[in-house]
Amino acid sequence: MKPETNRYRRLMAALLTVVMIGPAAAFDLDSDTPIKVTADTARLDDGQGIATYTGAVELEQGNTRLTAERVVLYRTEDGLSRIEASGTPAIYRQPAREGEGETDARALNITWSATDSQLTFEREAVIEQNGNLFRGDVIHYDTVGRVVTAEGGADTGEGSGRVEMVIQPRSTDRQGSDGSSESQ
Repeated sequence: MKPETNRYRRLMAALLTVVMIGPAAAFDLDSDTPIKVTADTARLDDGQGIATYTGAVELEQGNTRLTAERVVLYRTEDGLSRIEASGTPAIYRQPAREGEGETDARALNITWSATDSQLTFEREAVIEQNGNLFRGDVIHYDTVGRVVTAEGGADTGEGSGRVEMVIQPRSTDRQGSDGSSESQ
């Protein structure tokens, strides 16, 4: 890979972090707000610390929501340590920073890990907020360092397999090709 391409990808990932994802992009284990789970079926293995939910699963903590066909929660002595969700797609939504709408993310697999403070969106991953879009085969988000990294996938004929990003301009006014100002 050319060094310019690698630098460009790192710059775009950093820009995406600032533009799209708010400061608390995950479930908050330090919150007093409980995580509520509803599903068609549930299986709890208390000895292993694993709860498996299937069928129209919904997790909610405050305004943060995760919906999927299957969700597995892993608990340790310290509490909830990992959430694995799968669906066609699984959907993650959370309020963004003040006045910036909601962050919508979807992927066939979504994993949240408390131990490494990371959200991972795998296979057909898309993150959207206010018209901004980030798409890749795998998107990792470090919720503490606020760093996004993305990987493209194989070219399946449906798209190029490359990471794609669309960033909307900050201003609603832009200059036309003739130099005049036009409103969007």
